[in-house]
Amino acid sequence: MDIQRELKSRFAALGTAIPEILLPGTGIDLQKWAVIACDQFTQDRDFWARVKETADGAPSALNFILPEIYLEDADREEHTRRIRGTMEAYLAGNVFAPAFTGCVYIERTTPFHPRRRGLVLAIDLDAYDWKAGARSLVRATEGTVPERLSPRVEIRRGAVLETPHILILIDDREDTLLPALGSRVKQAAPLYQTPLMMGGGSVSGWALDREDDWAALADGLEALARLSRIRYGISEPFLYAMGDGNHSLAAAKAVWDEYKAAHSGDPDLASHPARWALVEVENLYDPGIAFEPIHRLLFGASIEETLDLLSALPGFSSRPVSSREELISLVEDPDAPRSRLGLISGTRRFLAETSAPPVITERLQPLLDAFIQSRTDGQGKGAVSIDYIHGQDELFRMAARAASAETALTTGLLLPPVKKSGLFETVARSGPLPRKSFSLGEGIEKRYYLECRKLFV
Repeated sequence: MDIQRELKSRFAALGTAIPEILLPGTGIDLQKWAVIACDQFTQDRDFWARVKETADGAPSALNFILPEIYLEDADREEHTRRIRGTMEAYLAGNVFAPAFTGCVYIERTTPFHPRRRGLVLAIDLDAYDWKAGARSLVRATEGTVPERLSPRVEIRRGAVLETPHILILIDDREDTLLPALGSRVKQAAPLYQTPLMMGGGSVSGWALDREDDWAALADGLEALARLSRIRYGISEPFLYAMGDGNHSLAAAKAVWDEYKAAHSGDPDLASHPARWALVEVENLYDPGIAFEPIHRLLFGASIEETLDLLSALPGFSSRPVSSREELISLVEDPDAPRSRLGLISGTRRFLAETSAPPVITERLQPLLDAFIQSRTDGQGKGAVSIDYIHGQDELFRMAARAASAETALTTGLLLPPVKKSGLFETVARSGPLPRKSFSLGEGIEKRYYLECRKLFV
């Protein structure tokens, strides 16, 4: 067996593959090309209008995505057709440089962290399962809502390209694997270096395209897979945990399962490009990764109604707080004896405390879901709705803006920080946390679409 075949076999056992990657060619403005994940700033049309203005007239990954803020717009189907047409035009034109086989080692700066390391590679969708109780190599960390998959499935089904905003975590507590890979490849010139639009910092990428580099990657992943059985007391290895983009990866799996069912007799099925999804792997313990809570914004619910709803939490109590700064300090207090969260509506602020578990979404999210369902009519229209907000500034801004409207009843829920330690063990033992339990950093720190890969051609 030659070295490449041996490495391919080793990676296959790890639910991993070395992809063929497409990058924008010479002359493409990467600052206009790279666009933040579609599931960010979901209440800020002005943000996405400025993204469109920044990228206008230039080749851009913006033309490959449907920002979630537009999901309810009437032209969604037309938008999806435009995405596919643009992908085909970019492939047929001179937008991309020739594809190369390899991974991309990434270093990202953000407004909050000077460096975050990552590695772009391909994940085997047959090694991924988002359902509760999964024993797969790749597992969801938060609940997946099947109803949210449809728009993503529509875009991926039959698309000729993919570009990822998916971030997947490894549990490398000593933080050795990605730094070691970086030291190998940074002796060469980077594939790209660019500032990122909308104040997203900057990103640089280097090719990990030599056999000895791939062998070092395989060695490190195999060691983590073996350790997982010991650390989490499980019989099947658990190597990768979802960080961001769980619904996008679940949509990719749905499209692959659909394709498999329709082409079961194809002798080349196992090697079809749709079997894999391009992702960025990051270490949970990278100093550049901060676990941030994902806050909630309730539309159609007053602060009094919300307090009454939360009174069902164990040991619940609440009190008014005078300022935003005081509320943030109280919610984030690491020495607080009980779980805390804040409520915001206009200029009104309350601190709520409960004896619910430290990951407060375990008890909070079922309450919110039941409340929203109770206000939904027979046609599926609800008097109360919810959005999930990344970043304190965005939450306070949206709560103040919505509550200032004459007819609006809006309450923001400020959630406490989430600890990194125990994430893999909790998922291995109990399955995914409720959806939107945590975020990897602030909204502007999310992954920007940049690398691409061919899918259905």
